[in-house]
Amino acid sequence: MKINELYSFKGLYRDDFRVQGYEFGEGEKTVCIVGSLRGNEYQQIYVCSQIIARLKEIEERGGIKRGMSIMVIPCANPYSVNIKKRFWSIDNTDINRLFPGYDKGETTQRVAAGIFECIKDYKYGIQFASFYMPGYFVPHVRMMKTGNENVELARKFGLPFVVLHRPRPFDTATLNYNWQIWNTEAFSIYTSSTEKIETVSARQGVNAVLRFLSKEGIIDNKNSVGDNSRVIESSNFINIRASKAGFLSPLLRAGEKVLQGEILANVTNPYTSEILQTVKAPCDGIIAFSYDSPLAYQNTALFKIIPDKNM
Repeated sequence: MKINELYSFKGLYRDDFRVQGYEFGEGEKTVCIVGSLRGNEYQQIYVCSQIIARLKEIEERGGIKRGMSIMVIPCANPYSVNIKKRFWSIDNTDINRLFPGYDKGETTQRVAAGIFECIKDYKYGIQFASFYMPGYFVPHVRMMKTGNENVELARKFGLPFVVLHRPRPFDTATLNYNWQIWNTEAFSIYTSSTEKIETVSARQGVNAVLRFLSKEGIIDNKNSVGDNSRVIESSNFINIRASKAGFLSPLLRAGEKVLQGEILANVTNPYTSEILQTVKAPCDGIIAFSYDSPLAYQNTALFKIIPDKNM
C-alpha cells in the first residue's frame, strides 16, 4: 500500500489542506474509490476505511492482479469534516456540484479540479454518495443516464437495486456525471446512512465493491453471491410527503416491505401531541428511503416507495 498526496494547499490559520489516496497494486489506472466529498459523510469515510483494510490484506497475499492499480480516497474534504459542516466552511459551496472544476477559480473549484485531474483516467470510478436530506436508504448502486451507463456492470456489485437516474441540470457538475463524460464506468453506491456509522450496510458496501473487483478480474478474493439486482428508474419512486409540519414518529424504515394502506408514520403537533397526519403506504412495495429527523416540515418527502409493479 502506498499513500499519495493527491492535492494540497497551505492553510493560513490551521493545518494544510491535504487529500490523500491509498494505492494498491501498480500499473494501469483501474479503479478509483471515493468516499466523503462533504463534511458530514462519516459513513462514507468509514466504508472506505474498511475497504482499505481489506485491500491491504488482499495485496499482502498477492491477490491484486499484476498490472492493475486501485486507488481509495476516504475523504476529499477534511476541512469541512473537522468542523462538522456539510459544505465548505467559508462560502458554503458543495464540491460535488463543481466538477470537473476550474484550477484558476474559487477554492472549491480548485479542489474539484485538483482531485479530478488525478482520478479522471481510471477505468472504473466508484463513489460512496449521500442524499441531500437526512434519512436512510436501502443499499443500492446508482447510475446517471448519460448514454454511457452500463447496467450489467452495475449488477455485478450484487446490491438489491440498480437505480437509473436521469440527470437534472445541477447533476451535470457531480463527480459521477463527469466521470462518465470522461469515459470512466462510474457508479454511486448508497449505504443506509450518512452522519451515523451503520455497520451492517457498511459491510454490504464493502462486500459489494470487493465482489465487483473480483468479478472484473481485478482481485482474487472469495465473495458472497450477493443479490440479483433489480433495475428501477428513480422517476418511478413514489414520494410520500408531509401534509402538515410537526414531530415525525416513523414506524418503519428503509428496506422494509409494506402493504397498501399500512401505517408508516405519524406527524404530531409539537405542543399538544395531537396527530396531524397518519402517513400510509399508497401501494405495496419496498421503502427505498425514510426521512430521519424529529421535525418534518410541510411537503417534506418522508418516504420513497419502490412499488411492486416496478420490481
